Amino acid sequence: QVQLVESGGGSVKAGGSLTLSCAVSGYMYQIGWFRQAPGNEREGVAAISPSTGAAWSADTVKGRFTIYRDTAKNTIDLQMNSLRPEDTGMYYCAKALRGQPAWLAPLSPESYTYWGQGTQVTVSS
Repeated sequence: QVQLVESGGGSVKAGGSLTLSCAVSGYMYQIGWFRQAPGNEREGVAAISPSTGAAWSADTVKGRFTIYRDTAKNTIDLQMNSLRPEDTGMYYCAKALRGQPAWLAPLSPESYTYWGQGTQVTVSS
């Protein structure tokens, strides 16, 4: 049973920071962070392949968000700095199936098979 559990969401003012964590069971082939605001489609924020070290991030968060593996906690974390009201949404982590060519479209939800329940991030102005 593959499980992904997100944590670390909360409410912050614009300019603030949050770190989200994704605890993943099993092999970490490729993990992505996504977000969804009410009325919007789910969009890719950042992704990482722990085995190769490759990482990707959306243009909207480049320079502000960093995805990395915390080896001590065995989680995939998303450090979010300089948060903006438009960063508000439910944040999900997702895991691709081993052997799936998820690296071809690392920020596409279709590249991932397993999903967590999400953690809410609210940024006020």
